[in-house]
Amino acid sequence: MPGESLFQREGPAMQHSTTPGITPLPTRVRNALVFRQISVKQADTVAGCFRRIVFHGDQLKGFSSAGFDDHIKIFFPDRETGELHLPDVTPEGIVWGDKRPAARDYTPLHFDAATNELTVDFFIHAQGLASDWAVAAKPGDALAMGGPRGSLVVPETYAHQVYLCDESGLPALRRRLLALAPHQHIQVTALVSHQRPEAKAYLADLAHVQCEWLPADADQLSARMAALPLPPEDSFMWITGEGSLVKTISDQLLERGADADRLRAVAYWHQK
Repeated sequence: MPGESLFQREGPAMQHSTTPGITPLPTRVRNALVFRQISVKQADTVAGCFRRIVFHGDQLKGFSSAGFDDHIKIFFPDRETGELHLPDVTPEGIVWGDKRPAARDYTPLHFDAATNELTVDFFIHAQGLASDWAVAAKPGDALAMGGPRGSLVVPETYAHQVYLCDESGLPALRRRLLALAPHQHIQVTALVSHQRPEAKAYLADLAHVQCEWLPADADQLSARMAALPLPPEDSFMWITGEGSLVKTISDQLLERGADADRLRAVAYWHQK
């Protein structure tokens, strides 16, 4: 459930590594700005706290998502009228007209180009616009979406990889761990803070990675990361979750000597 900006997240500038034997640094790619109308094909509950929605539609033709933690912007129908609004894309920018619909950021879990089917997992939580919609979603329900505007393409072959997220980052983590399954030589450390015990089932089928499940406590998470040895040079670290905690942990890692070009720290949400 990403979210800092409309189609691009903030992060360190990326460049190619020139050190022999070291995996190249992540690279950024840009996509054309496209808005699409999509419809629900199937909706299922996963791990007791996620709603897996499979979308389809001819407008998904040409969709591309190259980064495991890409985000798309999903626009919801008007709660009163049920109308779904798409903007006009002009040379001067995006024109929404009189009313811009409510929107949330989500990670594309899987896209099948052969069938134009896009799978998105919605974390179910109290009083959430997207969560409420996902719980009630049924085949034929329509949404609008845009993006991803850009992707950070992270090589899969880093020898040492560290991932920390909460439930909001689990879909991106799942997508990444599925991609890493063929790479038996790499060392992966996956840490997940959680409030919902049932969330553990979300990754239970990924036997190639042992996840460490931690309580959703900022002090304990900071202490656990402080105790984690910094990985060697050929490494990548991904830290996501609540904004202030992500900043605290990433600052601590940088102070300890972590390479900023190999550290991806992104706020997926902010505590009110």
